Amino acid sequence: MLPACSVQAGGRDMAALLLKDKYMKIAHVAPPWIAIPPKNYGGTEIVISNLVEEQVAQGHDVTLFAPGDARTSAKLVSFFPRSLIDSGVPWAAHLKAYYHLHKALAHADEFDIVHTHLSSSADLYIFPLSASLATPHVTTLHSRFPFDRLPDGWTGDADQYYMDWAADVPMVAISERARKEVPFPLNFVGVVHHGLPMDTFKPVPKERGDHFVWLGRIVPDKGVHLAIEAAQRAGVRLILAGIVDQHAEESLKYYREVVEPLIDGEQIQYIGPVNMEQKIDLLSGARGFLNPIVWEEPFGMVMIEAMALGCPVIAFPRGAAPEIIVHGKTGFLVHDVDEMVKFIPRIDEIDRAATRRHVDRHFSARVMAEKYVKIYRKVIALSKPKQIFTEVTRKKLLAGASNVAALKTFVPAPTS
Repeated sequence: MLPACSVQAGGRDMAALLLKDKYMKIAHVAPPWIAIPPKNYGGTEIVISNLVEEQVAQGHDVTLFAPGDARTSAKLVSFFPRSLIDSGVPWAAHLKAYYHLHKALAHADEFDIVHTHLSSSADLYIFPLSASLATPHVTTLHSRFPFDRLPDGWTGDADQYYMDWAADVPMVAISERARKEVPFPLNFVGVVHHGLPMDTFKPVPKERGDHFVWLGRIVPDKGVHLAIEAAQRAGVRLILAGIVDQHAEESLKYYREVVEPLIDGEQIQYIGPVNMEQKIDLLSGARGFLNPIVWEEPFGMVMIEAMALGCPVIAFPRGAAPEIIVHGKTGFLVHDVDEMVKFIPRIDEIDRAATRRHVDRHFSARVMAEKYVKIYRKVIALSKPKQIFTEVTRKKLLAGASNVAALKTFVPAPTS
């Protein structure tokens, strides 16, 4: 039998090991363009904020690499005082974005896992910058290919060249549909749907109105004009809330020429961008949310935001909508404006409390964070064979050896 002091020491050591295995040292490298959380619109930035805050709440040691205007419970490391868009940097100017990514990934060896986020064109630098990291890393694909594009619609062919590093970058898709849409053979290690902090997304106790809501970026792909048409034909009020991207000519033209002429201030109202408190109040009091998207949206954050507040959704079955909405239980999936008009009067058939419970079980920040930690552990396990001989270790061994030539014979060069 071991002496009592040895048993106690062993117990402490075992407890320490168990805690180390349970809690992780996580680095999140956020895109530097929009503040975290965003002031108004920023789908990727909302997701990163939700994930970081939940991981901190679950006890993990989390560091967020983001500009200094981020608000976070994690440790914050910044290389610029303000996010780039708020600093006046246009999307096409990538130099500061590259600097941010390069500087952040230089700290990779301080963490158990590095989590990067691919959302806009400049984020594709993640591939060459992270492919050779010795530290386990994973990248969430938040947007769609191609990334070699400009806001004015120009598209290039540079994406294919960045696939040189794709095999060494473990990827996470945000929906099964998003994963299937990728035109390149990426190294996917899992799918994790976005999640919400359910304590924040609590329905406001108020009398429900008779209006419907559309909320998001006012761009053609989001189908704002179709939501307006459906509301007009169904004879219901529609409140539009969201942002017109002043840096994108296509968005400005669409709003001025297509959407604005349909706004009458009575049946169709536009209230501009809304903050989090205003969004929760707006959706809590709405009969339903109209989402006639006309593109393969990778996820659709606003749908789970509405449902978390008990607001059922009527959406076209594009992108991830069929993974989010349970037809007849949390909303309706319709194929065109004609069907949307038919289902608008049926919106009160949906149990609003059951709709919120569905989000809690499947799309909460708690569930999202737990799924990501499982993927982190999977990636770490897969990375261990590659960590046996890192370049740093090899250089130290070579520097300390009396017979460098002989050591080179026995110490293999690392493989990617």
